[in-house]
Amino acid sequence: MLNSTLTNPSQMSLAFGDLSDVGYLYSVIALLGFLLIIVCNSTVISTVLLHKSLQEPMYIFICALCANDLYGSSAFYPSVFTNLSLKTRSISYTACLIQVFCIYTYAAYESTILAIMAFDRYVCICNPLRYSTIMTLSTTCKLLLSAWGYCFALITVHVALTARLPLCDNVIPKIYCDNWTVVRLSCVDTMVNNVYGLFMTVCVITAMPLLSLISYIEILKVCAKSKEARAKAMQTCAPQIISLLIFFTDCVFEIMLYRFVPSMVPYGIRVVMSVNLFVLPPIVNPILYGLKMKAIKEKIRLIFNRKFSQQPKKFLFFENDTVT
Repeated sequence: MLNSTLTNPSQMSLAFGDLSDVGYLYSVIALLGFLLIIVCNSTVISTVLLHKSLQEPMYIFICALCANDLYGSSAFYPSVFTNLSLKTRSISYTACLIQVFCIYTYAAYESTILAIMAFDRYVCICNPLRYSTIMTLSTTCKLLLSAWGYCFALITVHVALTARLPLCDNVIPKIYCDNWTVVRLSCVDTMVNNVYGLFMTVCVITAMPLLSLISYIEILKVCAKSKEARAKAMQTCAPQIISLLIFFTDCVFEIMLYRFVPSMVPYGIRVVMSVNLFVLPPIVNPILYGLKMKAIKEKIRLIFNRKFSQQPKKFLFFENDTVT
């Protein structure tokens, strides 16, 4: 029987590799990327919240998506910035589990919100006369809260199953913690974790994109008879489809890379592929919805125009003087 006195390491070692040699440069890049994400997502969120005309289901879902991107980025960038700037390669075990929880809830909620947004577009395009009665503000809030509760419950169980495992090593082969890299360090059988991890992957990474795909297929069927309707539907759904494709691709890379072909891929490419989930969606989403959605774009332009128009005008001292 396994010795019951086994304890987990207090510190986990992260695989920053050659990144630490130019840590200050990469820390600046991480900081600038985080600031860009904060500015872009905060702009979209504040625009929706400040304008009553935008407080409709579609824009509220966009607001929730951007807020989730801020949440996920906050779980990743500060830790990476600290390690790079201080040239450390470790994180406490408790902080590692907290990061796992935050990253996984971010990913699960992102996938669920995208599925809800696809359903919203399905109702709007396929049942336009009933849209206002189906997608009320109350229904919108209930969907978002239910989605968060669903993701919170799934990930809480996932992390709790990991936290109970005794670890025999402390080396994480990535620059941040994820559940699989912690579980693989366990001294005991991890069958329960593996089964639940597969179940969670099906619930989040498979089921949600599949529901989104079904919604978009139904939309295309309804709009297939009219070229004008098809063009309008694609214009409306294009940002969401792009967001879904980016997110799903990043998740597939994240799941597959370190499980099956880590030694076949150079270290630099592995790092880039593993951080895409925290780089592309948080930057691309607010740009897509801020620039492609006409209503949001106009309100953002209005906010900036109003801000600059309120700046005091500077005149030359002698502008109103007369020459005698």
